Amino acid sequence: MSRNRVIYQSEGLFVGKDASLGGIADHEQLGRVQSANYSFTINRQDVNQFGDLARIDSLVLDPPTVSLDFSYYLTDGFNERALGFFVQNSGTGAGSQRSTTGAAFDQGNFASGQLTSSSGVNFFIVTSPDGEDLNKAGTGDVLNGNDTVLGVGNCYLSDYSVDLSVGSLPTVNVTVEGANMNSAISAVGGAIPTPAINQESGTTGITFITLPNPTEDGGITGKLGDPSITALRPGDVTLSLADVEGESLVKLDGADGAHVQSASISLPLSRTPIDRLGSRFPFAREVDFPVSATLNVSAIVANAHAQNLASILNSGTQSASITVKDQKGNDAIKYTLKGVRIDSQSFSSSIGSNKTVDLTFSTQIGGPNDTDNGVFMSGIGANHVFTV
Repeated sequence: MSRNRVIYQSEGLFVGKDASLGGIADHEQLGRVQSANYSFTINRQDVNQFGDLARIDSLVLDPPTVSLDFSYYLTDGFNERALGFFVQNSGTGAGSQRSTTGAAFDQGNFASGQLTSSSGVNFFIVTSPDGEDLNKAGTGDVLNGNDTVLGVGNCYLSDYSVDLSVGSLPTVNVTVEGANMNSAISAVGGAIPTPAINQESGTTGITFITLPNPTEDGGITGKLGDPSITALRPGDVTLSLADVEGESLVKLDGADGAHVQSASISLPLSRTPIDRLGSRFPFAREVDFPVSATLNVSAIVANAHAQNLASILNSGTQSASITVKDQKGNDAIKYTLKGVRIDSQSFSSSIGSNKTVDLTFSTQIGGPNDTDNGVFMSGIGANHVFTV
């Protein structure tokens, strides 16, 4: 049946835990997805010569640029675990992440799972037939030869950010870069050709992978610490800046502190492709170190306190945290930034507007065993199992 358009009703986003694995249990559907954009660009070099006005060939010297970015509402850390981040169990120091070995770590930096060498992961955008809700189809009606699947292979996360602001649901934005892209019609049971390639030769590895059936609640049902979470609300966000109070010219924390309007955490993980003669594609994409995470805060100024910029220059490292509760008042998710330093503080005041202050803090990501520096995350869904 032909269709005139594709809308969000028909689409779902899936991620694998390693590009080399193809079983149902190796893939998970991400929940609360709000947008997904993907593209590829082929870079060519023209070959010209004396005697011919037009080029005689156009050769590909560099691998194609494949990119995917998507956003979703923040819940309890399930999506972060599925993406390979380390998420601690809420209220404890222990946690886990998805990995090719299935290992669980007792402690770890939020980004520790993204810092090791691997073959990347695969992402899939599944599209159901026109007019059908992908997540509401029966088990026998999905991924049975009627759905189309676009795959992005050997993907590496290059940017993760979370935005929290008054009047908006907390939202996560993710950017990944890949090596290959394909499209296919799913076979019965969800089998499709893999988009993953051998990163040196550009040839396909395993022939087929199998996706799980989409779920009614977009990959979240039965895996949240509190299944009633549809999204977290800005009114349940608490930003703790007590530890960095001495690095500001205005009071930041407490009931008489600045009235925070927005906060965002940005974790860029830029990567350098490593090439060598004899390889069509980079054989590795390694993270560029050091990695710096930033916390940006915008607030309405309330009270000032005594402070001196010269003293701030000599201050030590501090910590800051963002906690979001669910509708029952439990801590659904918490970000903690350790080893924080203030980078800038700017004020704005004009007729007709409230006086505001914008602050930028930064910290550098430490190794998996470094508990004093970097970004740490805990969530009530961290101890829940994935699809098996």
